[in-house]
Amino acid sequence: MQFVRFATDGSVRWGVTVDDQTYDLTRFGEPSLEELASPGYRRRIRRAVETGELPEIDDPEDRLAPVPSSAVDQIICVGLNYHDHAEEQDEEIPKKPMLFAKSPSTVTDPGAPIVHPDDVEQVDYEVELGIVIGRTACEVSAEEAEEYIAGYTVIDDVSARDAQFEDGQFFRGKSYDTFAPMGPALTSPDAVDPNDLEVELRLNGEVKQESTTAEFIFDVGEVVEYISNFTTLQPGTVISTGTPGGVGIFRDPPELLSPGDTVEAEIEGIGTLENPVVGTEE
Repeated sequence: MQFVRFATDGSVRWGVTVDDQTYDLTRFGEPSLEELASPGYRRRIRRAVETGELPEIDDPEDRLAPVPSSAVDQIICVGLNYHDHAEEQDEEIPKKPMLFAKSPSTVTDPGAPIVHPDDVEQVDYEVELGIVIGRTACEVSAEEAEEYIAGYTVIDDVSARDAQFEDGQFFRGKSYDTFAPMGPALTSPDAVDPNDLEVELRLNGEVKQESTTAEFIFDVGEVVEYISNFTTLQPGTVISTGTPGGVGIFRDPPELLSPGDTVEAEIEGIGTLENPVVGTEE
C-alpha cells in the first residue's frame, strides 16, 4: 500500500495506491503521520478499497512530497552507510552510524527543479531510502522500529561538495533550498522489506548508482534504535539512510550536476523520483 499526495484544481489531495490502482482518500480527510503509522488505520483504508467505498482515480501526475517541508520536524542523514560507498572512498567501516543534519527547507516535490546555486560548482546526487517517523519514538529497540514508521520514500540527498569540503562539515553543503527532492510516494512499512530493496540513480538516462539496501552497514531498525536512544524522534522526522557507491564526486573524472540535467532516483517498491536541474536565473 502506498499513500500519495498530489495537487489538483488548486488544492492538495491524498490518494492510496493498491495493486497499481489509485483511489481518492478525500472522504477520509488528510491522513496524519500518526494514522499512517497505525496498522488499524491502514486496515481501515484497505477495507474501504476492497468494499468499493473509495472512488478510483487516474494515477496523479502532479505529485507532491509526501511530507511537505512545513511538516518536517527535522532531517537526520546517515553518512557512509553502504559497504560499496565506503569502498569507493577507501574508508573504514564505521562502528556506529555517522550522522549529520539537513535543513527541512530543502524538501522539494517530484518533478520540481533542483536549483544549482551560483556560488558552488560541485553539485552532486545521492539516491537514498527515506524513513518517515509517524509516532513519537524514544529509546525504541530495533525490533520495535517499524511500529513508529509512517512509511518509506525516495530522497535525493543533493550535495554541494565544494561547500561541504570547504566548511569541513556537512550542513551548508547539504542545506541549499531544493536539495532534498522527496517522493513520489510513501510506502507503508508493512509493504516492503526496507533492508532488501534495489536502488538506482540515473543521470540523463545513464545509470550512475546501482545497489541494494542489503548493502546497508546499519539497517533501518538499527538506525532508528541508535538515534532514538539519544534524542526523541517526533512525527515528521525524516531519516535519510545513506547512499550507495557511484556518486559523482568520486568518479574519475567527477560527474556532477549541471543545469539542463535530469536526475531519476528509483527504489524498488516505492517508485521513481525525477527532477530537472536548473540554474538560479531559470
